[in-house]
Amino acid sequence: MNRILANLSKVTLGLILVASVASCNQNASNAPASKNDSTAAASPVKIQEKIVYVNSDTLSEKYVYFKDIKSKLEAKVKKAQSDLQSKGQAFQREVAEYQQKAATMSASDRQATEEKLARKQDELGRLDQNASQSLAQDEATEFNAVYNAITEYLKKHAEEKGYQFVLTYSKTNPAVIYADSKLDITKEVVEALNKEYSAKKPAEKK
Repeated sequence: MNRILANLSKVTLGLILVASVASCNQNASNAPASKNDSTAAASPVKIQEKIVYVNSDTLSEKYVYFKDIKSKLEAKVKKAQSDLQSKGQAFQREVAEYQQKAATMSASDRQATEEKLARKQDELGRLDQNASQSLAQDEATEFNAVYNAITEYLKKHAEEKGYQFVLTYSKTNPAVIYADSKLDITKEVVEALNKEYSAKKPAEKK
């Protein structure tokens, strides 16, 4: 349970998208050279790659959908923790009460009470495990939906702009050592994603 809450506080959006090569570039590279154009025959057409990136740290901080999901999951974790803590405190009170009365109880009553407390302890353990598994499943489902929303938008955006590659850059996970800021499309991506999410929210509430 505590591990899930810790993971939520550190989670960031990491994604690597590879868009297909623009058809115009394919056509240019595959076009036969004219027999009458010696220059074209000697110099093949140079294909200029179009590579951009998204800062996943910034995306995590500013994408409203992601922040809403993170807050929703954190609230679920805290509620589950509160419920388990309440049950645990009630169990501890029963144990304390038994310890106070044990000396005056018959052997059969002590055995019955201890067996009952052992069953309750096992039940608390199962509740904790089940809650952790349920929250982990919710986390995976919710963040997969966020990931899909981002990738679907970026695939469409890449096709419209003619990008061949959309990479990610993150200080916390520096797979890319250096990224030229002129290739950073994070701001326009965040604005578009938030606009898209804002338009969907009223419809989901109906």
